[in-house]
Amino acid sequence: MGFFGIVKLVIWVVLVDCVLVGLLISTIYWYIANRHLIANPKSSIDVEWAYCFDVHLNAVLPLLAILHVGQLPFFNTFAVTTSYLYCLIGNTVWAIAVGYYIYILFLGFSALPFLRNVHVLLYPLTGLFLIYILSIIVRWNFTQMIVTFYEYRVGHKRLP
Repeated sequence: MGFFGIVKLVIWVVLVDCVLVGLLISTIYWYIANRHLIANPKSSIDVEWAYCFDVHLNAVLPLLAILHVGQLPFFNTFAVTTSYLYCLIGNTVWAIAVGYYIYILFLGFSALPFLRNVHVLLYPLTGLFLIYILSIIVRWNFTQMIVTFYEYRVGHKRLP
């Protein structure tokens, strides 16, 4: 991947992964918070959509740092090698990053005193754990899948 491939990748990560996916996730959490987590539904207090997007941005920064900076030196090793150990390490890094993202979202919403039962926002951690265990059992390498996806997106390599 040359210079322009890297530029396209950075644009993709920022615009699509961070902003567009963030718009979707923020909207979902905004709906859940206002529909199901407000302590007094009859009050005029609600969670602003911009707050939800801000919480997403606060949560996505560590995720991007772990996945795109911390794991970057090992991308080729994790993505090319079919070793069980590399699959385990790569998927563990992904599980930590996504789990941390979910936890920071929880912290952002638990800071609002007018929300109740915010702990339900931690329930996706159960699904994440099950997917992680299943991926280790069947050797589904997340890093390999994502590298292939990004290479296809930036036009460096075509999927078969």
